Amino acid sequence: MKNFVPEDVIDLINQHKKVFNVSTKIIKKYGTAKLDIKKIAESCICFETSKILQTISVDELSNYKSGLKIKTLKDNNINTFADLEKVSTITLIDINGISEESALLIKKVFNDIYQNIKKDMKLKLNADDKNDYSTELIKAIYIYKNNYQPIKEIKRFYSQNYNLVNGLIDTTMVMASNVKWFFTSKAKKQTALSAFDKLQQLIKTETFVNIQQTQQQIENNYNASKYNLWADFVENNIEYFTTLEDIVPDLISKTESDIKGLPEELAQNISNVNLNLLGLNCTLRKYQELGVKYILHQKNVLLGDEMGLGKTIQAIASMVCLKNSGETHFLVICPASVLTNWQREVEKHSDLTAIKIHGTNKIENLNIWLQNGGVGVTTYETTANLRLPEDFKISLLIVDEAHYIKNPDAKRTKNTKKICKKCERILFMTGTALENRVDEMISLISILQPQIALSIRNITYMAHAQKFREKVSPVYFRRKRSDVLTELPELIESEEWCEISKEEEFLYENAILDKHYANARRVSWNVDDLNNSSKAQRLLEILEEAEDEERKVIVFSFFLDTIQKIALLLQDKCYGPITGEIPPQRRQEIIDEFDDAPDGSVLVAQIQSGGTGLNIQSASVVVICEPQFKPSIENQAISRSYRMGQARNVLVYRLLAEDTIDEQLNKLLKDKQKVFDAFADKSLAAQLNMEIDESTFNNLIEEETARINKKRELMQNT
Repeated sequence: MKNFVPEDVIDLINQHKKVFNVSTKIIKKYGTAKLDIKKIAESCICFETSKILQTISVDELSNYKSGLKIKTLKDNNINTFADLEKVSTITLIDINGISEESALLIKKVFNDIYQNIKKDMKLKLNADDKNDYSTELIKAIYIYKNNYQPIKEIKRFYSQNYNLVNGLIDTTMVMASNVKWFFTSKAKKQTALSAFDKLQQLIKTETFVNIQQTQQQIENNYNASKYNLWADFVENNIEYFTTLEDIVPDLISKTESDIKGLPEELAQNISNVNLNLLGLNCTLRKYQELGVKYILHQKNVLLGDEMGLGKTIQAIASMVCLKNSGETHFLVICPASVLTNWQREVEKHSDLTAIKIHGTNKIENLNIWLQNGGVGVTTYETTANLRLPEDFKISLLIVDEAHYIKNPDAKRTKNTKKICKKCERILFMTGTALENRVDEMISLISILQPQIALSIRNITYMAHAQKFREKVSPVYFRRKRSDVLTELPELIESEEWCEISKEEEFLYENAILDKHYANARRVSWNVDDLNNSSKAQRLLEILEEAEDEERKVIVFSFFLDTIQKIALLLQDKCYGPITGEIPPQRRQEIIDEFDDAPDGSVLVAQIQSGGTGLNIQSASVVVICEPQFKPSIENQAISRSYRMGQARNVLVYRLLAEDTIDEQLNKLLKDKQKVFDAFADKSLAAQLNMEIDESTFNNLIEEETARINKKRELMQNT
């Protein structure tokens, strides 16, 4: 009956035990994953707090308590709060001239300040600051999120097989010893052989093979390299911050600001809404979940989140929830420039079907949508051609860039309002701060909830007051990036002053004197050969630095010939250009190509066309070739990169030419911004003209003309 050797039995038993021993260790180790993230996150906060302490002089102690021995501290090389953090109370007492009472008081004041700084500190992770603490946190989150599914498989395997295999091992143990085998009964021998056979079969099954591969995968995740950790963070950083929001919400976001402005009862009702997000193929941030709940609970609303907060994702998630509750037909009305983007975003981030109702096939596609449902995507212009059945109902209408219909007398407004009458729910979206344009706000709210529009007409003067916000809160919801995206990397802006050559100066001055003001604004870019352009040379230096730092770049200009020259200069490195002449679908294709391009690549775009409706987080360097008349256009352009999902510090370079109109325009815009920022009452500040109008520009030109004439006169006299 014996056709085995005990060593083979022992080896087989050990193989099975190893599988379960490894599984046990993995399950136990993963059980501390959340706690690991909490501990490391706290260490990151302490590290960042200590960095701030390095900037605070011990002189600051005197602002909290007089009579402290500041000079004595400095004489003993305790110059900053960081130095003070390192010394104990006992060490302070040992310093000649500091009493025990003073030492205790110094430490108390220090601890109070330290705790206040720490309390307000929020986690900021970005790929440009890979210190040991942040790398450890990235690793802990990487392990937590990437091991979640494999661990579920391990646990399922463990619960289904542990008792079975242990029973077979116990039965087989008599085969591991020749002596035990000799004294075992024939029946038990037969049972043992059968158990041994089953163990042999089990270890070869797909289940056991797969679980060993899963164990190896988990182990690989624990041993991921620093490069792979940060590469994954750059690629999937929203997942990292969502994980932090779940585990350490107080350290990652200002949760109270998510519902700021909403009355307590309304906020509670909205928070209690349950979301069925099955079929949404992306992760929502907490503030986005709240936005979706608001949309679904309030039905007819205006979502005014700042650019970069993911209004489109919130709209898609709302449609997914409604689809899961049995709704079928959704419609998006948007500017033609972002129609393709909407179609792609819907299909990328959800299982919903997007149908373009625009162009030559609009009638055919309209009928397909009416028959099959899904997300119809159309433009403001096309609304004139939409013929909907009399009793037809749209589950949710989404109107993107809703300020397009601010004028009640415009055709597109009338067409949109007609469609609104067939909708069970309406979502207007705009990134424009309507508190600063109350007439537009009332115009839009009157379509959504007329009673609220009536109630605020007489209090528009207090558009920034709490009472006004509460009045509009059932219909208007707006969050700022600074409120909800505390983890955004830094936005670092730089003025790059270029000293122009004699050739550039000659062309510029002639343009001013000949009243060719557009040419004057193109200073340095209007030379025949960009090799002779000071701005172009500075641009090339910036691009070289960007490539060395493994960054991509967007270059914006108002002028078409400027971006065409730059595209010709950069050749193979250049993607685009994106201009007003490029169809929306091709714009998106260019951005997709740019996203897949190597580091050092450059996207060139007209600021009017590339600055709206497009998401370009793959670029972390923005270059603006000349000052713009509208600061809002610059801000929109920067927001294409500086938005949720950006994992690196965003560097903004403004190319400026000394002793030209650039200098005057730049100074004027900065002065206007300072005045705006100084106003405590932003409703009054909003009435200020922050744009450079034609009259103001003409005044600047007159000053420049006088300066150049005086300069040339002096040159002639010498």
